[in-house]
Amino acid sequence: MWSEDSAIEGALLIKSILLYGTRPSDIHIICDDAAEKLLRTRFTLVQRPAHRIRVWFYKPSWQSMLDRVEREGTIKTDHSAGLPGLMKLFIHEILPPTVKKAIYIDTDAFFIADPAMLWDTFDALKSKTAIVMPSHPDLDSPEWHHASKICSCVMLLDLEKLRLLRLMDSSIYRQQNLLPTALSPDTFKAKYGLPGGDGHGRYDNVRLGDQGYWWAIVDLRPDIFEPLSYDFEVTSCILDMYQAGLGNELITEQEELSHQLHIKDTPQEGQAVFPKLLHFNCLHDTTIYMNWSGWSDPSNSLTIRWGAALSYHTGFKWIWLNKGRRDRPEQSLEMFTISDVVFADQLSVKKRRPHNHHIPKPH
Repeated sequence: MWSEDSAIEGALLIKSILLYGTRPSDIHIICDDAAEKLLRTRFTLVQRPAHRIRVWFYKPSWQSMLDRVEREGTIKTDHSAGLPGLMKLFIHEILPPTVKKAIYIDTDAFFIADPAMLWDTFDALKSKTAIVMPSHPDLDSPEWHHASKICSCVMLLDLEKLRLLRLMDSSIYRQQNLLPTALSPDTFKAKYGLPGGDGHGRYDNVRLGDQGYWWAIVDLRPDIFEPLSYDFEVTSCILDMYQAGLGNELITEQEELSHQLHIKDTPQEGQAVFPKLLHFNCLHDTTIYMNWSGWSDPSNSLTIRWGAALSYHTGFKWIWLNKGRRDRPEQSLEMFTISDVVFADQLSVKKRRPHNHHIPKPH
């Protein structure tokens, strides 16, 4: 989350995790000072959550992010998410080695079901799988090198595997001749050619920001990839939420499936989408999706299907999340700040010693 606006969106996502979660949760947020400040005003209202909640704020400096991209040497972005958006490719380097798996979710989304159901997807994966995200093989977008066939908006990442595979390259790795060599350079070249056209510049033909690079990785390395159920990516962008939405409470599963779109010729074919995570992206002319002008139009299709859900979750008060018992101190919300994040490639200079991330006392 890199701005107060993104934190406003992300706060609703985290509220939904606390609202529906049935287990203790660790929440890792890569952010700037403005985002942390706003989020803390919300989190301090929750003194007795139903389960233990721990929140870490990781705050790499802007210069450190620029430097990490420079050490990689080939990537750039023309996406509105800018430099912070590229950090999705480096989550395994920002979070410490003690965090072995993680779920990444864009800020413009929120749960309407237990997040543990998404986490449990890890239990069903193949032994080599390191990346899980929605797959849309039916979409055709040659202008984006078909990068719309995936969405990096929701990702299950086996961080331990990505570290062993050395996902992203670095001048430090190249100077040290470390093995294995980084995974991504060969996939980028296979998909987009030489960086800069001659091998001496940066990729200026990659679209959709980090997603374009993830697309090269998973398309060329299907052995480490599995698709995610659309239940966890009910998106307003291109796919129009699959036409799923609130409505007839007595509809049958077969009827529901017959009404849904963008299911044929996908991993979801033959299975109705049962929404668990709503993603309101591509709502243009607003920096905060909750402020989209379409929500005030009662005839808008998206508003008809999901406007009531948005109103309920935005209006749900943070203090109502104090569902824990007063005599159970373990039912608490703790917050920690990790300032001046050091990327893992720099730590490798120190013979790949563990991250110097201590857990400070809660603020």
